[in-house]
Amino acid sequence: MRQKIVLITGGSSGIGRSVGVYLQSRGYKVFGTTRNLKNHSEFSDFQLIELDVRDSEGIEQAIKKLMISEGFIDVLINNAGIGITGPIEETPEMEIKKVFDTNFNGPINLIRAVLPFMRKQKSGLIINITSIAGYMGLPYRGIYSASKGALEILTEALRMETKDFGVKITNLAPGDFATNIAAGRYHAPAVHSSPYYKSYSKSLAIIDEHVNEGEDPVKVAEMVLKIINTKNPKVHYKVGSPMQKFSLVLKKILPDKVYERLLLNHYKL
Repeated sequence: MRQKIVLITGGSSGIGRSVGVYLQSRGYKVFGTTRNLKNHSEFSDFQLIELDVRDSEGIEQAIKKLMISEGFIDVLINNAGIGITGPIEETPEMEIKKVFDTNFNGPINLIRAVLPFMRKQKSGLIINITSIAGYMGLPYRGIYSASKGALEILTEALRMETKDFGVKITNLAPGDFATNIAAGRYHAPAVHSSPYYKSYSKSLAIIDEHVNEGEDPVKVAEMVLKIINTKNPKVHYKVGSPMQKFSLVLKKILPDKVYERLLLNHYKL
C-alpha cells in the first residue's frame, strides 16, 4: 500500500509538530512547513519545507514541488496560526491584518493550491485547525476569535462546493493546549493611561494562565488520526477539556446575555 502524504503548515513547533510526530510514527510520510528553515537546522522529526502561508506565489511553488517529488498530497492540515490579544480599539490595524493573513487568508491560499491536485486524484482530506475560541467573542481576544470563527464558516461552504470531487474538508477546534503560542502572540501594550488598562491586564494574566496549564497537544494529534480514519468526517470537531467543550453547549442553550455574564465572571471583568 502506498504511504500517505501529509502536509502540515506550522509544523516546526506546538500542535503542528505534535501532530506531525504522531502521524509519522503511525506510518504517514509527513512534511511540515516553517517560515525560516535556518531557525530549525537541527529539526529531525520529519521533513520541513520553507513556506510562508501569507505568500500565495510561494505556496503554489511549494505545492507543485511536493507533487513532483511525491505524486500525491493525501492530507492537508492547515495548522499555522498566530495569536493576538488586546482591546480592539487599541490594536494596530497592521497587526489585525497580519492575523487574518495568517489565520484565514493563509489556509484559503493553501486550499486553493491543493484542490486542483486533489480533484485530479479524486481524493484528499483538508483539516482546518481552528479554535474553540472561534465559537465565541472572547474579551481582548476578539480579533483571534474572529479569524478562527471565519475559518470555521468558510469550511462549511467549501464542503458543499467540493462534495462532488472526492475531497473531504473539516474543522478541528482545539481548546487550550500547552504550546509556545503565547510566546509568538502579539500583545497590544497594557498602557497605564488606557481606559482598558485594569481589565485588560487582568484578562491577559488569565489568558496566559490557560495556555500554561493547557493539556498535552498529543490529544489533538490523536483526534487528527481519528478524522483521517473516518470515512465521512463531520463538519466540526472539538478537542479540549470537558469544561471548554461544555462551554459550547452552554452557548447554544443559554440566552446571549446570560452567557455573556458567564464570560465576564470567568475573566473577572
